Amino acid sequence: MKIIDSHAHLWLNVDTVVNGSPIHPLEPNRSRSLFFGEERQMLPPYMIDGQNTAERFLSNMDYAQVSAAVITQEFIDGLQNSYLLQVQQRYPDRFFCFGMPELRNPGFCDEAKRLIAQGFRGIKVPAARLPQQFLNDEMMQMFHYIEQHNIILGIELMDGDAQVAQMETVIQECPQLKIAIGHFGMVTRPNWMSQIRLARHENVYIESGGITWLFNDEFYPFPSAIRAIKEAADEVGWHKLMWGSDYPRTITAITYKMSYDFVTKSKELTNDEKQLFLCDNAKQFFGFGELIELPYIKNMSE
Repeated sequence: MKIIDSHAHLWLNVDTVVNGSPIHPLEPNRSRSLFFGEERQMLPPYMIDGQNTAERFLSNMDYAQVSAAVITQEFIDGLQNSYLLQVQQRYPDRFFCFGMPELRNPGFCDEAKRLIAQGFRGIKVPAARLPQQFLNDEMMQMFHYIEQHNIILGIELMDGDAQVAQMETVIQECPQLKIAIGHFGMVTRPNWMSQIRLARHENVYIESGGITWLFNDEFYPFPSAIRAIKEAADEVGWHKLMWGSDYPRTITAITYKMSYDFVTKSKELTNDEKQLFLCDNAKQFFGFGELIELPYIKNMSE
């Protein structure tokens, strides 16, 4: 089975401020970061230079037999447009990269247009880190523009239904806009299914980036995550769900392969369901072409 990761992150460095709190690597040569005033293990401990590069990710992808990945953005990463444009150009068959304008300042719609002109095929909106009422005139203008230009919207929402009504408005105003809702609707939070139900609309899909983080207290093999995936599929159909890892932060607790093989090893899912969730839906939604076939490499410990 070929596999596509629909939610991962890349950066050359992180040095940003979110809601007045700095986020940056700790020196010297630490894989930990200052994160909203606390020291956090942002990267696996062997990444001591703070760089989360495409080449390192490709090494993980090849080892775990993941053919392609969708690279998203988040304010806590800092804006990575310049680097991700290089990644997209260097590895077009392996990565689909989202661009992200500075949505916290006026003028972001024009910036989104420039990013699209540069070659980005997706625009990311981390609405969960914007004011609860994130939908304003400029935001709707941007959504109309990306709909008209067949650009994909990636978005994460606040817990529960806090921003769901606004998304219903966007979907009604922009019925042809392709939307990927992240973090599996914040599945461990109350009223998470309200976000999943948005995928009843034709062009709305759900990706599971961060699901192992959300079920971290339970830990591998995440049986409650499997049950939640099945529950979502019963609500909107298997053809609307896509696997995502939220690499690299999730692999501070588990390996990259563990972030999906709890699905492949599950006896509660059929092979057809696994194929849709791990590959086919994302391949169709993001428009990947022929996927690279990666052989299994035997470990020295085997």
